[in-house]
Amino acid sequence: MAVKIRLARHGKKNFSYFHIVIADSRSPRDGRFIERIGTYNPNTNPATIELDANQALDWLTKGAQPTETCRRILSYKGVLLKKHLQEGVKKGALTQEAADQKWNAWVAEKESKVSKKKSDLELNGRSAKKSALEAEAKVNSARAEELAKKKAEEDAAKKAAEAAAAAEVSETEAPAAEETPASTEA
Repeated sequence: MAVKIRLARHGKKNFSYFHIVIADSRSPRDGRFIERIGTYNPNTNPATIELDANQALDWLTKGAQPTETCRRILSYKGVLLKKHLQEGVKKGALTQEAADQKWNAWVAEKESKVSKKKSDLELNGRSAKKSALEAEAKVNSARAEELAKKKAEEDAAKKAAEAAAAAEVSETEAPAAEETPASTEA
């Protein structure tokens, strides 16, 4: 029986998450499995991976073959490195203390990278929101200036129309006023 470490899909359409399972290679993707050793959620940034590393290492040493995606997940979590170091200890190339030191150094470096990425994402998110608000404020001020110009133009046009109407009215009244005194003189 060929045993695989693979993903079983769960979740709704366009929002899937996966269980990391140990299964017979002949069973269906979401079907029967031997053991569930973790979860993988690619919808978050960075992806959320919960994995029982000891169980995964145990199954790898028993001969379970991971799929490509699971191999990347196991590598990301350091299970493959731990297996490599344990094989070196078995062969006598390393001592257990040296292997543990290498493992702890790798874990510390990995945790710092992940925490740096999370903080960078948070900082970039804040700066993106801030820049979006500033851009929106600029657009709003430009619109307000345009509206003020249009209103000033409309007011000037109204005043000019009123002045023209007043001048027209005064012109029509002035000749009438001139005609009445002339008719009284005669």
